[in-house]
Amino acid sequence: MNRILTFILALEALSFPLAAQPSAQKEARELPPQAAIVRGVLLPVPREIFQTLDRFAHSNWRAVQRPELAHWRPPGDQAQDALLLGAVVAEGFIAVEAEDTAETKNLGRAVLKQARALGVERAALRRSRSIIDHAESGDWPGVRKEWDRVLPDVQRGMNELRSDQLAQLVSLGGWLRGMEALAVLVSQDYSEEDARLLRQPVLFDYFEKQLAGMNGGLRTNPIVVRMGAGLRKVREVLPSGDEPVSQKKATEISGVLAELVKSLNR
Repeated sequence: MNRILTFILALEALSFPLAAQPSAQKEARELPPQAAIVRGVLLPVPREIFQTLDRFAHSNWRAVQRPELAHWRPPGDQAQDALLLGAVVAEGFIAVEAEDTAETKNLGRAVLKQARALGVERAALRRSRSIIDHAESGDWPGVRKEWDRVLPDVQRGMNELRSDQLAQLVSLGGWLRGMEALAVLVSQDYSEEDARLLRQPVLFDYFEKQLAGMNGGLRTNPIVVRMGAGLRKVREVLPSGDEPVSQKKATEISGVLAELVKSLNR
């Protein structure tokens, strides 16, 4: 069940290998097996994402989906554009799981639009077209396979631009949207065991560390500051120690994260 958090995770790889550093090795050991650190960023194991989402096949996906994401225009601020791209990709996993043809096509186009704003349109173009073609023909295994490949394509484009800090923000945007979706799923059909999945101290630490390490311009960017404050607020909502995360707390967490996601369009 905790594999659902893999679609929350990072969507890009950095230009500077960190595998030899002890802190990176420690982070890798503490991660769930469904995630890996590649060149300093968390990457999902796509097949595990869909296998986990399959366990929620009877959920009310309409209550989880955010169709408005596909229609948001890139704001023009690179940090905000990167965060929004991550959220759009995470939304794509949800649409594919729901086998929502129209929404999958919309999100395939949205990925291209957001990638264009960051200067990596070429990397996303072929994949976007293929996703739309498979969705139109109802080939959902094909859609899943193509959506899995969006991230490596965009990663290569970002590495060419050496946009390592923006790549981290893409990662964060995806994680936040995924965390919001997880909180909604937990609230829909609550169980104490599932609610434990909202406790992810290693991931919270990881993203807070990335934000703190950004250069001055990005670190003080209002949208980046807002994301950091949101992470801290979610930590505050989570009960301390081993106290269970109640359904009320899960709903509160989803509300905090929903506001963060909405702020990407302001």
